[in-house]
Amino acid sequence: MVQTRKIIFLRELITADLLGQPCAPVTRVAAIAVFRNPLAGRHRDDLSELFEIGAELGQTLAQDAVAQLAKAPVSYGKAAIVGVNGDMEHGGAVIHPRLGAPMRGAAGGGAAVIPSNVKIGGPGTSIDLPLGHKDNPWSFDHFDTITLCVPDGPGPDEIAMVLAYADGGRPIPRCGSGPVQP
Repeated sequence: MVQTRKIIFLRELITADLLGQPCAPVTRVAAIAVFRNPLAGRHRDDLSELFEIGAELGQTLAQDAVAQLAKAPVSYGKAAIVGVNGDMEHGGAVIHPRLGAPMRGAAGGGAAVIPSNVKIGGPGTSIDLPLGHKDNPWSFDHFDTITLCVPDGPGPDEIAMVLAYADGGRPIPRCGSGPVQP
């Protein structure tokens, strides 16, 4: 059973690029759960306990995050910051084997791999969560990043698991629409 200390939602509405040029509104929502890492401080080959935590938290967080979007989700991403008494594999175990299914379910499908990132860090460590189109991995307009942190987490024996969705791409994208052909 997961011992969650806190859940945070960040909702941002983008209406212009950094230069002030107006754009079609884009809503991005990130959900962060900070919870006790049951494997902190020890090595174990069987990480299935963390697989279950990813699935359990993912079910609720994904639905709640998508509900905060202005329109249907078109891109998504996931990440984890593992406290310093943990291991990179602990973060991978939370976000990879079982988190994808609830994220795709909340997004109404998703043929593309969910972009992800994992790192070790202490309270206030930031992480760059990559976003990509949920169905088209070559949609350059949807390659994006959300930088997030939890000021008081993760503690040494905690993990901060993050998932995010957006209902549009970057403001005023101009990088092309697929791989450049030689």
